[in-house]
Amino acid sequence: MAKLIINNLNKVFSVKFGKNVHAVKDFNLNLEDGEILALLGSSGCGKTTTLRIVAGFESPTSGEIRFDDRDMIALPPSKRNVAMAFEGYALYPPLTVKDNISFGLMREKLSKSEIEKKVKEITELLEITDILHRYPSTVSGGQAQRVSLARALVRTSDILLLDEPMSQLEPQLRAVLRARVKDYIQHNNKTSVFVTHDQTEAIALADKIAVMEGGELQQLASPYDIRVKPQNVFVASFIGEPPMNMLNAVYQDEGDKINFLIKNENNENAFTLSYNKTSIDQSKIINLQNNQNLVIGIRPQKINFDSTDVNHNANISLTSNHWLGDQIHLGFELNGINIIGVADRNFSVSNSMKINFASSSINAFDSSSQKVIFNGF
Repeated sequence: MAKLIINNLNKVFSVKFGKNVHAVKDFNLNLEDGEILALLGSSGCGKTTTLRIVAGFESPTSGEIRFDDRDMIALPPSKRNVAMAFEGYALYPPLTVKDNISFGLMREKLSKSEIEKKVKEITELLEITDILHRYPSTVSGGQAQRVSLARALVRTSDILLLDEPMSQLEPQLRAVLRARVKDYIQHNNKTSVFVTHDQTEAIALADKIAVMEGGELQQLASPYDIRVKPQNVFVASFIGEPPMNMLNAVYQDEGDKINFLIKNENNENAFTLSYNKTSIDQSKIINLQNNQNLVIGIRPQKINFDSTDVNHNANISLTSNHWLGDQIHLGFELNGINIIGVADRNFSVSNSMKINFASSSINAFDSSSQKVIFNGF
């Protein structure tokens, strides 16, 4: 396997009779040998274009791609030694499922017994041994996707590239195969990059997650840091289910305590969150200025219900109650501000409940730059 290095990668598509599209903007990445990276983002954010450039199917407008010390930019796909599972499967119609999977192995000039062993191992792992004799036109979308995935996984390559590798699978099978595929990749030390819009898939499979939006890399970090330490408003609001509550606020320092004045859409004071300075990590707020405009982010899972230690001055009105089996999603209004919270499935919901916003739940972002100031204090 190889280390993947991307420096200042840009891709601009020329659009006839329209403005050029800057699909990838100054993208930088260092992926160590054997690491698994998820390119995560919404449709059109540039993640698939980035993957195709690494594979060699798209030429960058500028930038550098290296596998270890080898420059890949000038090399065609066939010379890069990458294995790729395409979102559209790209299976060979005249070949059986078995021959599709073993096609790359035959090019590696392995013996027939070695090919049989590898095909057996990967098809058992992906649960497609019963369709080896069939042709691509006769299998379902989910089966075809697993054939494409098997063909990529089974190869000996420098880099493994997967484009939405499990998007067509039913949830139960997807959950099972995530664990199996990650174990297979790690066991075989395959440096891997996969594209997904599924946060759960990214968190379950990846060592690192690259969150993209508008062609730009928003944050590159471990799954834990992406969720717990988002570096800007976009990442904070994009990651998590339900999404983080984002509130416009003004900071005030009153000597022995600090306040966040939460604003409604008319920029009027809706309610105030107050914290005693003795109960917080004051190093987090040392650079805040009085009356500074902020965006306050609060994870729904971090809201404390049925608390006697209320740290706000708002009246609560319950607006929704969704029981989801293992947890309850609660919607409530605080003087015109809508908040989503998550409670334990056994929580007793009532109109008289109280809530507390613990200091560890508060994420603060500068309202102008949208960049993080602190994650919990």
